Amino acid sequence: MVEYSDSIDLSDYRALRASGVHGTLGLINIGSDLFLCVISRAVRVATVRPNETVHQILAVEFYCLSSNGYDLEHHQDFDPYCTDVTNPYSHSPGYVEEAAPEHPCQELKGILGTGTFYYSGDFDLTNRLQDRLLEESAFDIDSLDNNYLWNQYMINPLIRFRARLAKNEKESLDSSRILTSTIRGFVLTITIPPLAAPTKSIKGNLPSGLTLISRLSCRRAGTRFNSRGIDDDGNVANFVETETIFWHPSGFCFSYAQIRGSVPLFWEQATGLLPGQQKIQITRSVEATQPAFDKHFESLEADYGTVYILNLLSESRPGEAELTARYSYHVQRSPLNQTAGLLANSEKRLLDVQFDFHAETRGVGYEAASMVKRLVERQADSFAYFLCEEAPNQDVKAGPLRALAMIQQDGAFRTNCLDCLDRTNLIQTILSQMALELFLQRRGDKAMPDFWARHSGLWADNGDALSRIYAGTGALKTSFTRHGKMSLAGAFADARKSATRLYMNNFVDKGRQNTIDMLLGRLMTQSAVHLYDPITDHVNAELNRRLNEYSTSNTIKIWVGTFNLNGKDVGVQQDLTPWLCPEEEGRKPEIVAVGFQEIVELSPQQIMSTDPIRRQAWENAVKKTLNGKALRSSSEIYVLLRTGQLVGAALMIFVKSGVLDKIKNVEGTVKKTGMSGVAGNKGAVAIRMDYANTRLCFVTAHLAAGFANHEERNRDYRTISQGLHFQRNRSIDDHDAVIWAGDFNYRIELSGDKVRRFVKGGDLDALYQNDQLNLQMVAGRTFPYYSESRITFAPTYKYNNGTDDYDTSEKARIPAWCDRVLRKGDMLKQISYATAPLRFSDHRPVYATFQCMINVIDEQKKEELSQRIYAQRRAVVGDATANGRNGDVDYEDLTGYEAISPELPPASSDRRKWWLDGGLPARSDLQVSEGKPSLNDRRPRNPFTPTSEPDWVMVPSAPSVSRRTEDYSPGNATASPDARVGTRGVPPPFGYQRPMPADKISAQLNPSLATDTPVSRDVSQTSQPSVTPSMTRKFAPPVPKKPSLLSDSNQKRSGHDLETDDNSSRLTSGLGSLINPERHDSDLPTTCPPPLQRTHRDGSIPSSVQRGEITPQVIRITSVEAIGDEGPPLPPRSTGISSQATLELMDDDYEGAQAIPTLQPQRRG
Repeated sequence: MVEYSDSIDLSDYRALRASGVHGTLGLINIGSDLFLCVISRAVRVATVRPNETVHQILAVEFYCLSSNGYDLEHHQDFDPYCTDVTNPYSHSPGYVEEAAPEHPCQELKGILGTGTFYYSGDFDLTNRLQDRLLEESAFDIDSLDNNYLWNQYMINPLIRFRARLAKNEKESLDSSRILTSTIRGFVLTITIPPLAAPTKSIKGNLPSGLTLISRLSCRRAGTRFNSRGIDDDGNVANFVETETIFWHPSGFCFSYAQIRGSVPLFWEQATGLLPGQQKIQITRSVEATQPAFDKHFESLEADYGTVYILNLLSESRPGEAELTARYSYHVQRSPLNQTAGLLANSEKRLLDVQFDFHAETRGVGYEAASMVKRLVERQADSFAYFLCEEAPNQDVKAGPLRALAMIQQDGAFRTNCLDCLDRTNLIQTILSQMALELFLQRRGDKAMPDFWARHSGLWADNGDALSRIYAGTGALKTSFTRHGKMSLAGAFADARKSATRLYMNNFVDKGRQNTIDMLLGRLMTQSAVHLYDPITDHVNAELNRRLNEYSTSNTIKIWVGTFNLNGKDVGVQQDLTPWLCPEEEGRKPEIVAVGFQEIVELSPQQIMSTDPIRRQAWENAVKKTLNGKALRSSSEIYVLLRTGQLVGAALMIFVKSGVLDKIKNVEGTVKKTGMSGVAGNKGAVAIRMDYANTRLCFVTAHLAAGFANHEERNRDYRTISQGLHFQRNRSIDDHDAVIWAGDFNYRIELSGDKVRRFVKGGDLDALYQNDQLNLQMVAGRTFPYYSESRITFAPTYKYNNGTDDYDTSEKARIPAWCDRVLRKGDMLKQISYATAPLRFSDHRPVYATFQCMINVIDEQKKEELSQRIYAQRRAVVGDATANGRNGDVDYEDLTGYEAISPELPPASSDRRKWWLDGGLPARSDLQVSEGKPSLNDRRPRNPFTPTSEPDWVMVPSAPSVSRRTEDYSPGNATASPDARVGTRGVPPPFGYQRPMPADKISAQLNPSLATDTPVSRDVSQTSQPSVTPSMTRKFAPPVPKKPSLLSDSNQKRSGHDLETDDNSSRLTSGLGSLINPERHDSDLPTTCPPPLQRTHRDGSIPSSVQRGEITPQVIRITSVEAIGDEGPPLPPRSTGISSQATLELMDDDYEGAQAIPTLQPQRRG
């Protein structure tokens, strides 16, 4: 539970750290523990402008809020007399070390303490100067740029909590600066002495400042070989915004921003100890790449204006040349590059130029890199820069001076090489110098060489910092960046860095990537922190209940096929329509997943490497078949979404072009199982995606061969299922729907003759009963929780090539269903399972079609609905909070308990029970028929109290007349004191109003009774009345009906009638509701209690009854002393002997007169 308060007495608390904390980075869940991250050590590294400082984080601490098991690490006892130190590398003498559990946040502490994270308590560090100039007077957390907010995952729970505060509380919290926004990258200010400054100051010998701020994006953050290219949201790896800021004491401030980022294509690069092993693979087709490519540059154009691409990749190196060609292809087809006419070149918002860095500098040296100036000079002049100057402020409260924007930057250069590190940093240094020279030239100033040397050194430090984050070492070519020439020592340093990078990329980067994902909350095992808020709990419950208001469900069709090609390529030229486009399928599928095995011959030379040539040929063949059918039927064409290959196994995912915008987070991976995981002749290829809000995974596998090797095949499945992981530690089971298709190699455990005989006779059930995969799945040894549709086709292995005859070679292999399709997921419904007559392989292709229910959540509608529900609930509960400052506020008052359906009562709680109305006994409206037995409600509540009351009494069937009643309230002077003491009260009925005195009612209804002598109510006598024959016999209890719920939420009840002390008298449960003559029939209950027999103490019948004026009824009164204080017992069975009774009258002939229904015993607190 978190609550903001500025009035809590902290005198009883001790400080978290003796040296204090510099800020709060947020909250994070690690396992089952909740940790608070605070900045424990920081140093100021930059002063951008006066009163705008930046601090570098040097150390952080994680304090566990849910356990004290890690407190020892933060509070070690100091013994000044201790000189024994067992560990020479541990603390200095004087510290007594105790064994403490390993801190689960140790890796996070390491990465946050590397010196690459920065924060500012004075201004918004996530935005460049041009964007934050208008908001410099207020440091608004809501304006932070989440692209560069690295502690977004940890700080979000506190930001959401802040959003729920009142305005004054929000302002007070912001002024404390306890919520810290952090960027990652590089920040440094170097002081320029007055003599070295390019512009002379009019304010004397005051120094100026040159600042460099590099903001690394956290959207697609990662390490070198684990984060490449672009994602479906348009985010690219290693994307950095670098801003050069020059502040002068005369009052002006110069700013120039440029960006770098990975090539915006879907591509990957494998790690390897040798440079030749680091092959580049483009994983998506041009059609599937263009939407994400356009998203990326549309976002850049919105933020920076015109974007000028400066591509430094080689045009001749393998891999880089392919990326360059595809890059240019997508630029030409970008909407930002389209013009309306021949004279509209200046209106293009996306421009590009190719500068082959290695080709231009080969044989000449890095000095030739300055030739890039002539390529971008005209565009750099049109982009300009940002310039602001100080001016007097009309608002005195805001300060004497304010900054006015004089010139704005209208475009940005986007520079990239393969890693966006070494070559990119060198070129960006040149571009920054060009912008500063342009600014100084327009002012009529000129910088000295000392100024440019400081500028180059600043950029060299920037390159080293960014390279350590992404590649693990400092940048290459920094010798030239710093000094303008390459030295021998610099060359040796570059060689050492390259060797270190190989080690880091192959053995360390996996762990670094996992830590980055943990910091950003991207691991599948992580759970976000939810601060305890009763109103938010109510909002979440309402959102779940009203799911259909912001979500929809769509049904898509998925086609999945598998084909073992036996290493043959002759089928590439054949018609694949019977397999890929069967006529009976009707509606064309949105997703087509094609799995191949033995796409190449599994020779000893092939099993250790992957040849993409054969796979690309089959990609074209499948695409040609699918789109040929689509064009003939005038439907949407298919595009290749993603492909993957492991030696002979390949998986291709094709989707309709119209659904590309619904698919995100497409990833692929492989797992080897051949030769104990060394060779790729056996293994699996998997591709996963998010289709709207549903996670799909497709796997094609080629498992171990051999008739008797089913246990090895089971092990292969377990190896793949447990060892195959996507990014962010996703596994196959972390998906909503999973489909396996491949050559699983499970055989039929029968002889070849029997199998052929069963196949010829069409007895497939007999074969399936002996199928190894079926038997192993039933035994739970493989593919648990997967399902397979009924097999209606003959075994698919092994045929003679080109025929429909099973193997007639010397080996005569037993036919088997080696090729299978299995599924898992409640949203999958299989609609077909068949094979196709393609005969160029010894296997037959198999395919299956599915209907898949896709959940689509409109996040914008969900957020709007959430805010509306929160505002409504907050209006109901007001300012009620959990700390009790506004009184004793019940948690239920904050959350609310509303009925989920009109016909159902609200949910129960610890204090409210739907079966007890306002804490009163539940009332039954069960009506007993005349002449039937009824439960005697005059028995004591305490079942252990001795009583002679019978369990059941008979309901007479005599005519109804009214009974005279009296007011038993304590203030009634006419009531007998003895009667008040000896009666047992019950709560009044719902809608109860104080009735008229009983004698007045009787007088109005029956004047002849008004002169009767009142009946004595002295219960101290011990005489027993006579019992009528109808009461001496017990009858079987009636079958009760379920009582209906009677709510008293809108009823009003007199507190004087409800609240009585132990000495006050109460009406017995047999008394009816006292009659108010002014009430209408519709206001009264509709049920009537059974008429009761009435006698005198001596057992005689009153004369009025003898005359037929009233019906015999019985009213028993028991003293409160006999009730006892034991809880709410049920009435026990008795001996049937009647006890004392008194006489009462009620005229049932009076229109609308009714009595209280039978009451259950009331519980006492």
